[in-house]
Amino acid sequence: MEKLEVKNVSVSFDGKQILEDISIELNRGELVCLLGVSGGGKTTLFNVISGLLKPDAGQVLLDGRDITGKPGTISYMLQKDLLLPYRTIEDNVALPLLLKGVKKREARAQVGPMFAQFGLEGAQKKYPAQLSGGMRQRAALLRTYLFSRDVALLDEPFSALDTLTKSAIHGWYLDVMEKIRLSTLFITHDIDEAILLSDRIYLLSGQPGRIVEEIVISEPKPRPADFNLTPRFLDYKKQILSLL
Repeated sequence: MEKLEVKNVSVSFDGKQILEDISIELNRGELVCLLGVSGGGKTTLFNVISGLLKPDAGQVLLDGRDITGKPGTISYMLQKDLLLPYRTIEDNVALPLLLKGVKKREARAQVGPMFAQFGLEGAQKKYPAQLSGGMRQRAALLRTYLFSRDVALLDEPFSALDTLTKSAIHGWYLDVMEKIRLSTLFITHDIDEAILLSDRIYLLSGQPGRIVEEIVISEPKPRPADFNLTPRFLDYKKQILSLL
């Protein structure tokens, strides 16, 4: 059964249709990418999935349960890490637990063992300004995971990183996803990134935005470092460019 299912979602603002009849699914353990041009409605769709926005039509199901218009169920990480500069990394990461009413000491104890798993060992008492961009993103991803340990919505989380850092964090994220059995729905404008990371790619195009194609990336993960130089990679890229 699908972990997350979006069924026939449509959204309009001020009489203008933004999304029309969107249906997508995310299976357990998958990384599925939503790829499209700017202004196509990707972030609007994430707002619907996270419960921040109620659609005009359609529904969102998590493990078969209707969560349409119910925020606080699925974690959502925006493009910027949004770490609080006056809090230590430890307390930034523990924020979802604190918001759920867990005492600070207990919250710190719960998040402590996860720092090593997320490559953050030794960063607990540091502040965001003391960390590199890659480390800040790891902290933000850990905080996202602690909010909802099943499904994560990531809205271009690696776009601000340089090429080498991005490549390293891609491999790390896929490894962590497998270890903690996380399912991820991912927004990007980067076609290469989508092909390298995804099990499946949904192409969102047009105004209003519609799903115009679903592309299955059949090569097993993690993919070789030189996968983006192969004829198969270029075939995927040509197909995507022809549809967007």
